[in-house]
Amino acid sequence: MKVFDHIPATRPNTPLLDQVNTPAELKKLELHQLPALADELREYLLYSVGQSGGHFGAGLGVIELTIALHYVYDTPEQKLVWDVGHQAYPHKILTGRREQLPTIRQENGLHAFPHREESEYDSFGVGHSSTSISAALGMAIANRKIGDDSQTIAVIGDGAITAGLAFEALNHTGHDGANLLVVLNDNDMSISENVGALNRAFSRVFSSKTYSHMRDTSKKVLKNLPPVLDFARKAEEHMKGMVAPGTLFEELGFNYVGPVDGHDVVDLALTLKNLKTFNGPQFLHVATQKGKGFRPAEKAPTKYHAITKMDSQKTTQENPVKQPTYSNIFGQWLCDMAEHDNRLCGVTPAMCEGSDMVEFSRRFPSRYHDVAIAEQHAVALAAGMACGGSKPVVAIYSTFLQRAYDQLIHDVALQNLDVLFAIDRAGLVGEDGPTHAGSFDIAYLRCIPNMIVMAPKDEAECRQMLSTGYQYEGPAAVRYPRGTGPGAVPEANLDTLPIGKAETLISGSKVAILAFGSMVEPCKAVADELQATLVNMRFIKPMDAEAVLQVADSHDLLVTVEENSIMGGAGSAVSEVLNAHGKACAVLQLGLPDEYTHQAKPERMRASVGLSSEGIRNSIQARLRG
Repeated sequence: MKVFDHIPATRPNTPLLDQVNTPAELKKLELHQLPALADELREYLLYSVGQSGGHFGAGLGVIELTIALHYVYDTPEQKLVWDVGHQAYPHKILTGRREQLPTIRQENGLHAFPHREESEYDSFGVGHSSTSISAALGMAIANRKIGDDSQTIAVIGDGAITAGLAFEALNHTGHDGANLLVVLNDNDMSISENVGALNRAFSRVFSSKTYSHMRDTSKKVLKNLPPVLDFARKAEEHMKGMVAPGTLFEELGFNYVGPVDGHDVVDLALTLKNLKTFNGPQFLHVATQKGKGFRPAEKAPTKYHAITKMDSQKTTQENPVKQPTYSNIFGQWLCDMAEHDNRLCGVTPAMCEGSDMVEFSRRFPSRYHDVAIAEQHAVALAAGMACGGSKPVVAIYSTFLQRAYDQLIHDVALQNLDVLFAIDRAGLVGEDGPTHAGSFDIAYLRCIPNMIVMAPKDEAECRQMLSTGYQYEGPAAVRYPRGTGPGAVPEANLDTLPIGKAETLISGSKVAILAFGSMVEPCKAVADELQATLVNMRFIKPMDAEAVLQVADSHDLLVTVEENSIMGGAGSAVSEVLNAHGKACAVLQLGLPDEYTHQAKPERMRASVGLSSEGIRNSIQARLRG
């Protein structure tokens, strides 16, 4: 295997890869050609992602696995379901999208993750994790009903298998007995010590036809002797347990094989060829290295999980923006508040770096809890902490909190527990597209009793709101966008805001703009131009009813602006206040329409739905003319 130190500045020479536009063409290669193809595919992935930016390390780690799967299985007829969709870049390259890959995550380019409308080879859309086994099992059951008993394949990453959904699906698969192959892409580097000659030999034995025949024949012979059959089954499990951590999966009803070296493409192909002939649930444990084949990523896999658009002559990313992001504001506040209050505990579902909790985890390791990709557990864990007198802060992306909605309602809010939710990536997030957009949190939070919900206009207000939510004795949420804000420098103190109070930023007449969070800034120029009143609402819940009624009495038109779904959002809350007080007033609600907004630069996404300054002004003027 070639190991690369640099990202190619120009498109590399890839004679074998150029012959492969579809898996059918891949199958024309000889088995001994696959390692050379893997080298070319890895170099092309380095080049193309260097041109576009995007997810990086996970794709490098599944080069050989992707080749082997498409070489052995008859895709797209046999369904291949990817989990943690950022693993799927090599899959896109091998399924007719090689030359389009430099457009990935760009406007009108390839989607960041598998997408059913993009290719027949993308059998299931994925952005969140831990869905592959459930989806693949559903496909296997549907196939069986029409007489197709061919094997379906789910590829799940090791982070994704920590989620309860994955184990629910494993349990059902074992019970159902469907022809399903689960491939665990285990990129935890500590597993590498277990992948040696002995383990590889046993894995080949466990996946061989001879072993399978002996296993099935023995069951038939011993079925009338249950004690002997049970002893034989346990002996087999213990034999496997000596060389592989497969007993759990065997107990769930799978035939476990592995771990196998995920970077030996020939051995992978031979093992998969054996497994393809088996019936019933199969589990293949594949050990890989994140960032494999690119030396900087091998040394720093977390840093190279994803990269920005790069100068291809360099191995380092572009200089980061000096201005702190909202995530940085949260990370600094978390450390400051933890210094001030030893009851504080930080909880995150595998978003340590993304939520900027790295410094907190170093300074307060006993108070830092990364529960892996297990959002439901994160929220229920925080509820338990609150019951014990701790002050938990849950750092979570808006799109991921959706996965823990029942725990948010039932375990936290219903019991009025003291939990603060720091909700990152609220609103449109850009290149990752609709799977990662925080489009619905205002709507799904404000309907929950006991919650308070806040949205800051800038970085300074974000810090104040975090302190406000922390000091509030009950469930509270602060939702803030991805990236940087207007550049307001926060005070170093931990001051709070009066709960449920808005602020008027610009006084005008006729039109009053009620802006929420990130929409305050683009509304400033509009308010100046139209001589309108601009109110920074601050709180979605409790809403400042007094401020709403006051502007309703003194203006002809109220305009609500939010970076959230219009349906059920903050604008709806304003209308509810007016209705509750019998106030007749014209209201224009601006926000995200009832559709998914596809990937582009964030400013382009906002412009496309009318949430730029120009779009907001045009909408108001059109309403006034009407």
